[in-house]
Amino acid sequence: MRESAGNTLFELALRLPEKGSRQAVNLLYAQLAEAIRDGRLAAGTRMPPTRSAPAVLGVARNTAAELYHRLLNEGLLVARQGAGTFVAPAPRTGGRAGSNDTKHQLAALRINPVWLSDEVTGPMRFWSDGQAQQLEQGVELRPALVDSRLFPSALFRQLLARQLRMLETRPPSFRSPQGNQGNYALRQAVTRHVAVARAIGCHADDLLVTAGAQQAFDLLARMLVVAGETVVAVEDPGYPPMRAVFAAAGAHVVPVPVDHEGIIVDAIPRNAAVICVTPSHQFPLGVAMSPQRRQALLAHARGAGAVIVEDDYDGEFRFDGAPLSALRTNEAADHVFYVGTFSKCMLPSLRLGFVIAPAWAMPALVTVKNCLDWHCPSFLQLGVGAFVADGHLTRHVRKMRQIYRQRRKLVLDALRRDFGGRLTAIPSTYGMHITALLGDHDANDVAARMRDAGFRMHTLDRYYMGETRRQGLVIGCGIADQDQLASALNALDRLIT
Repeated sequence: MRESAGNTLFELALRLPEKGSRQAVNLLYAQLAEAIRDGRLAAGTRMPPTRSAPAVLGVARNTAAELYHRLLNEGLLVARQGAGTFVAPAPRTGGRAGSNDTKHQLAALRINPVWLSDEVTGPMRFWSDGQAQQLEQGVELRPALVDSRLFPSALFRQLLARQLRMLETRPPSFRSPQGNQGNYALRQAVTRHVAVARAIGCHADDLLVTAGAQQAFDLLARMLVVAGETVVAVEDPGYPPMRAVFAAAGAHVVPVPVDHEGIIVDAIPRNAAVICVTPSHQFPLGVAMSPQRRQALLAHARGAGAVIVEDDYDGEFRFDGAPLSALRTNEAADHVFYVGTFSKCMLPSLRLGFVIAPAWAMPALVTVKNCLDWHCPSFLQLGVGAFVADGHLTRHVRKMRQIYRQRRKLVLDALRRDFGGRLTAIPSTYGMHITALLGDHDANDVAARMRDAGFRMHTLDRYYMGETRRQGLVIGCGIADQDQLASALNALDRLIT
């Protein structure tokens, strides 16, 4: 037998038949069939054309055609006219991957149980409803989604291209100030942006760039939690993936109820070392934390020696009145970790966020970040930095604020005008979703029937951690346009009469 020489078209190592062998087809068939079934040749892999057979497979073109014909008949290959021959998609069986019993035993023995626990996996499943494929053409009314169709993609593409050209001639130097905290130009641009938009005074050295808000939460959990000891207070209802990372780090996560003024400070355990809040636009209820409650929360943190994680996920989108200041002020800087994101004001696919951290915590926070990855993609940081610094973010937010305001108004007007007490909106002046409380109907039943009608939305109860849960719907208006929102509200009106 001969060993195949690797080539750029087909890298699978094969035992090639001797020249003139009558068993050539059988020998190659056995190897290729096995490679397809065990996944070494992945579905969609393009097979070498028969004209390349002498060099790649060691057989004549006619022999290769016979081989492919056999594999096609077995359903292992598919031919696409004008494109070539490809490995067919096929369900993977147990086979070489091992029996189900073996898999379960290895999972139980080798996977840290925390990653299989309901405390972690449950919150991370909150987004799915098991009907994604059935609703690909439906109307999306889930919260926390943005209308990426309205993002100035052509402009951003130009900025990225410019930054890539600069990187070709001037590769990034990580000897620049705090290079592993993130690109310095981006951090400077963000500090100027939050100073205007969120009344936060800080320096670029106070900021760490992260791979989205979720990584920011994970970094903070890794840094702040002592497994089995640290108590973390979270809003209930609240953002499930935030509490999941603290649970995964080994914290004792305690739900704290929320009322019309925000988190109820008197209900926060005195031994809570970390308090996670969304003060400007509570997720998912939508209420804003009152000034009195903010002062009480900060006083509690100072008295208890606790720190606050402020998730300001959509702070740019306030529709009535003056913008609320962030909880993180110069006076509160030692106790507040401010988490921001570009997912709502730009695009979720960027996966870029940031933490503004107290000076005492930054060295440790950078170490935690660099243990996971050295930095977020340089060219993406440069592109976003230019987008912010050149004023494009401000202009885009101003445009989107008007569009989201119109969509929210349509929903709120309809709820007030048409629904009476059947579906009542919780007062809110921020964000891209509206939470409404149901009267005498079961929210899960209503959401299921809406899903059957082609509208996907969340129920309020999926955001709760504790036993006390209110019946309600969380109606997102980030993606659905006004016609789609009107159709959804008409369907809701018919369902809950």
